[in-house]
Amino acid sequence: MEITWYVILCFMLVMYIVLDGFDFGAGIIHLFFAKTDEEKKQVMRAIGPYWDGNEVWLVATGGVLFAAFPTLYASAFSGFYLPLIFILWLFIFRALGIEFTYLINHELWIKPWQKGFGISSLLLALFFGITFGNIIRGVNLGGVENGVAQFKHQYSFFTPLWDGSFSPFAELPGVMDWFTLTIGLVAVLTLTIHGAYWIILKTEGDFVKKLQSKIVSLWLVLLVFILISLFAFMAMKSFNQELFVQHPTAYILPFMALSGFIGMLLFAKSEKHWLGFTSSTLFIISGIGSAVTAMFPVVLQSTNSQIPSLTIYNTSSETYALQVGLIWWIIAFVLILVYVTFVHRVYKGKLTEKHDHH
Repeated sequence: MEITWYVILCFMLVMYIVLDGFDFGAGIIHLFFAKTDEEKKQVMRAIGPYWDGNEVWLVATGGVLFAAFPTLYASAFSGFYLPLIFILWLFIFRALGIEFTYLINHELWIKPWQKGFGISSLLLALFFGITFGNIIRGVNLGGVENGVAQFKHQYSFFTPLWDGSFSPFAELPGVMDWFTLTIGLVAVLTLTIHGAYWIILKTEGDFVKKLQSKIVSLWLVLLVFILISLFAFMAMKSFNQELFVQHPTAYILPFMALSGFIGMLLFAKSEKHWLGFTSSTLFIISGIGSAVTAMFPVVLQSTNSQIPSLTIYNTSSETYALQVGLIWWIIAFVLILVYVTFVHRVYKGKLTEKHDHH
């Protein structure tokens, strides 16, 4: 049951990143590339019917984590308290930026809310990437210093925003170091391209051509940061090379990620707009899948030798709870699926001015 729930958790997470990820990317596009008021409205039009529904996947993911892996939930939410508070406030400002922008038709009102929406989207993508980088790198479980645990509970930890060395190999690593920041920038660039492809898919006009011309440059910068992160990832203790040796089929995921990444470049100028969005979706799903597969069964690495890492086995609920929870998850998932299908059928195809969210 632990593996079943781990697959469910990963599935919920990647669904959230794919769906709300294009919202983050659209916000970044709105901040840096949409110059005119019409272009900014076009960005908002592309995500208007979807953004609030997409966030349901994050709430559902938190519910799955709480129900299936309560020890991991308690450890991560207390240890990552600072970045999670930042993320909460960014969600609030992002939602306000979407809903409040056009309540008053005056530049002094509109401009700050537009900036708030764009900056919040950018920082959310960055912080989620940094958080994922922390999971890959690991944390100092137990708060061990000089071989002595500082916390009574072995799975407790506190991570400052950064430490003096800014190194992922420090005894007391911070939330941000050069490795986690690199993963954060990979997330920002990936979701920017993902958001651009979504806007291209759902709208039309000169702005679509403008975005298509920007994708190649973004892709090249992303390539540089991916290469840096891959070399760093190989140096982390979280990489379980034996799993790939024992199960060669696991190499399918990195191959799919590579295919999606190449497709993001090849279909930049394609008139079949769904191909670019499909490629970025494939890259996100397979990239995250490759990372969690390389860590399996660890879900939060311990950076010290005194406290064991958190795995799907030492953090899960009792078998009976997992069995009952599976029934309720299926019911909830069907409801979410019905809602998502309904919304995307109602707003299928290109969105025009009549679909303006405001």
